[in-house]
Amino acid sequence: MERLFVYIGTYTQGNSQSEGIYVYQFDPSTGSLSPVSTVKGIENPSFLKVSPKGGFLYAVSEVFEAQGKPGGELRAYSIDRQNGALSHLNSQSTHGACPCHVNVDQAEQYAMVSNYMGGNIAILPLKKDGSLRPASDVVQHRGCSNVNPERQEGPHAHSVTMSPDNKFVIAADLGQDMLRTYKLDIEEGKLLSVEENRVLTTPGAGPRHMDFHPDGRYVFLVNELENSIISYKYHKETGALKMLSTVSTLPDEFQGESIAADIHVHPNGKFLYASNRGHDSLVIFSIDENTGELKVLGFQSTRGEHPRNFCIDPGGSFLLAANKDSNNIVTFEIDKATGFLWPKGQAVHVPQPVCLAFLELDIN
Repeated sequence: MERLFVYIGTYTQGNSQSEGIYVYQFDPSTGSLSPVSTVKGIENPSFLKVSPKGGFLYAVSEVFEAQGKPGGELRAYSIDRQNGALSHLNSQSTHGACPCHVNVDQAEQYAMVSNYMGGNIAILPLKKDGSLRPASDVVQHRGCSNVNPERQEGPHAHSVTMSPDNKFVIAADLGQDMLRTYKLDIEEGKLLSVEENRVLTTPGAGPRHMDFHPDGRYVFLVNELENSIISYKYHKETGALKMLSTVSTLPDEFQGESIAADIHVHPNGKFLYASNRGHDSLVIFSIDENTGELKVLGFQSTRGEHPRNFCIDPGGSFLLAANKDSNNIVTFEIDKATGFLWPKGQAVHVPQPVCLAFLELDIN
């Protein structure tokens, strides 16, 4: 017997009514979400990552200062295998302001964090019990493109993506209009810069998030400011990226303001989805598995405002969209043959949802 749980990260500051991280159980027969528990005591848990083996969850606290010290914080939680509930293990500094993304390597030896306002990335060793050790390395990015003076006045590390073979880490820096590849030194817990693999995007593009194709040959980048997706050929021996093509995330006729947010490849490798904040939609692409080329299939309203993050369940049957400004989570059923999305069930009210993460538990 299997159970599906969904962890929801939120913004707690400002006018938000959020209390922290929300845990829901997901019913795949109806598309419904049922509340399980709430984790309080963490400010702005804006990005979450479930460990590859499903035993732990890591959450950034997107703040300028934590525990009276400059910089944000990363928190580790153990997951109850029966009901998905979270128990706080410990916390460590991310050594940079406003961490916005966290990833965990496949061997569950390290967590990697990107600090948006700090303009750097940090790597933190993990203990066997899932708790965090202090950072073993912090890499500061320097310089910026300044094409968009309001958003690109300095380096802004926005995400850290692990290669499928666990050898390389790719950091997307919105402020630099650059992808920076690092070799992961498992023994020393260091991120070793691969200078020849630095990749510049279109000036002003604003690189945000990335996702690999299941076969590991391609990786796709969503650019926040340009509202585009770039396809790259990935060379696993060197970690090098070769640009293949660029496509827009918005309809040709759209004239309003919008910025792209999240990106995910369907588990079957046939489709790609990205979210648009402003157009308030999910764009659906087909993927040519021989060339990595993307083709727009259509757009689906997220039935809410400002869809920041979304997630696809492990079986590839459902997509859940987090609409931050309308305070709701909307479930869509995925047609695995066509890639199209169909609203399923009722929207669930969650204050300021900005990140979603699935967990599948075998409770036999």
